[in-house]
Amino acid sequence: MNDSAGPSGLARMPARAGRLAAVLLAGAAMAATVPARAQPSPSGAWPAKPMRLVIPFAPGGTTDNIGRLVAQRLAEPLGQPVVVDNRPGAGGMIGADMVAKAPPDGYTMLMMTIAFPINAGMRKDLPFDPIRSFAPVTQLVSLPLMLVVHPSVPVKSVKELAALARARPGQLTYATSGHGTSPHMAAAMFTWMTKTEMIHVPYKGNAPTLVDLLGGQVSMTFGIAHQFLPHVKSGKLRALAVTTAKRTGFAPQLPTIAEAGLDGYEISAWQGILAPAGTPKEITTRLSSEIARILRQPDVVERLVAEGAEPVASAPDAFGEYLRAELARWSRVGREAGIRIE
Repeated sequence: MNDSAGPSGLARMPARAGRLAAVLLAGAAMAATVPARAQPSPSGAWPAKPMRLVIPFAPGGTTDNIGRLVAQRLAEPLGQPVVVDNRPGAGGMIGADMVAKAPPDGYTMLMMTIAFPINAGMRKDLPFDPIRSFAPVTQLVSLPLMLVVHPSVPVKSVKELAALARARPGQLTYATSGHGTSPHMAAAMFTWMTKTEMIHVPYKGNAPTLVDLLGGQVSMTFGIAHQFLPHVKSGKLRALAVTTAKRTGFAPQLPTIAEAGLDGYEISAWQGILAPAGTPKEITTRLSSEIARILRQPDVVERLVAEGAEPVASAPDAFGEYLRAELARWSRVGREAGIRIE
């Protein structure tokens, strides 16, 4: 068992990540506007007017930061502004429903996360079809999650956490940023696979989750690594593992949960772009191509790394296949684990 995941191990990580995060947050705070050198599209060509990127979550989080970065950079090659429209609620389903009902003319896009197939697979009634109502554009990024506990929890490994949870059924608590989010599913899968009972404490976003975790009001959480790294280095939190199939470059000393003893455990958060079903193929292909170019820009890569994200930039067909596989997976997990999102 690799126990170098504590503060001393993570203290060896480059300090550059914190500086990059500050740069990204400053850039993400800017509204998506057209760069000064962007030129209007020729008459009759697409796009001939401003476009809209619906982000179905509140401003200020990782999804909003990355979405605004992409929207800002898209304005130049498309010659039109890409306006960000935050529509939070129902685990992203309010914004998704809005885009599903929008005209398929290439002027409306949806910034979606893993919450999309999770909610679609575990909710009884959706106002749209999660596959047939949308045209895939691209998977933007993959985001490994990290399992962290408050130092008051007397464990230093995944095995010790599982043993403690079995010894204290219903006493440990796990915080999440809401029902149907990737932290919720990561924790639900953990309790299901370890046959343990812990109390779910959902919050309205990542910020209040972190505040109460640091204060010791909750025992543990799963989340995007960059939120926790400064606090892990300072000893205010203890990192146990990452949720991916392989160890990650930002914390190579941390084992995966599967490697730490829970064979078969794996979950990665992700973000992608969808359009309304019926959007012309040439438009989704163009958008995918332009976004891929953006995600290869060195400064964009640095900003993504600062957010704990790894660029993917898949083609529309590949993203469509991935989305169908994710929907099938989370539908199965919901059935077998008895998880239902109301």
